[in-house]
Amino acid sequence: MRARLVKFLFRVFSALPLPVVHALGAALGWIFFVIPNKRRRTAEINLALCFPDMRAPLRRRLLRRNLIELGKSFAEIGVLWTRDAKTLRRLIRRVSGEDKVKQALARGQGLILALPHLGAWEAIGMWGSMNHPMTSLYRAPPMSQMGRLMRNARERFGARLVATDNTGIRARYKALERGEMVAILPDQVPSARGASVFAPFFGIPASTMVLLSRLAIKTGAPVMFGYAERLPRGRGYHLHFLPAPADINRGSLESSAAAVNAMVEQCARAAPEQYQWVYKRFRARPAGEKAFY
Repeated sequence: MRARLVKFLFRVFSALPLPVVHALGAALGWIFFVIPNKRRRTAEINLALCFPDMRAPLRRRLLRRNLIELGKSFAEIGVLWTRDAKTLRRLIRRVSGEDKVKQALARGQGLILALPHLGAWEAIGMWGSMNHPMTSLYRAPPMSQMGRLMRNARERFGARLVATDNTGIRARYKALERGEMVAILPDQVPSARGASVFAPFFGIPASTMVLLSRLAIKTGAPVMFGYAERLPRGRGYHLHFLPAPADINRGSLESSAAAVNAMVEQCARAAPEQYQWVYKRFRARPAGEKAFY
């Protein structure tokens, strides 16, 4: 029943103009805000942890805006997964830092593109695959039918999706050797043993993946962070690309991971209402620490 409902909503949203889709998504977000639920509770905890000095009314306002943006992110998937390249290019109103992306790729070492869960990360992934050879991570969602839709959508402009296993890791190294782009979501909490270290995020120790740091240190490939800011009233998206500091490419895994988190935090602070605060970023705790969720 749940799978059928998701597919039905996907088809409805994919047929509508983006302003209508975002309006419907905003209504869904209001429901997330008004009715108590796990996502709202997680976002409340994360915002309190990351913005302890923010006054309670302002934090509640940020929570409301964040859940509205979350609703938009669910609704817009149909648009981003089904529209043709011409339509998607039209929805991307502005790209800041594209010259930096081209300069980084011109070095011939490939480019590690870190895409935090901020704004419409599907949109920036589509832009990347439409403009450059790109290899991305693929992890099948719980519903197999949505997994097929996801894979077909993300690969339709030439992106190469690889698994999370050793084969996928080798594929990323080879892509960088060819001078291509590799996309990674840097703020996921890895479950595999040895795949993470604790590094500060908004001043709080957070389990942080080391895959990005290992790729950067071993290959010397430049790293850039990117996010697609969702514009008001369904006008489209503004893509932002920011060069990462050289600290990500050198030193220990711990220092590199700290630099990664600092960049994710910088991006999140630029548009905090569009960051995925409903994700349990701090679910893993150092030994002896009490759980937050």
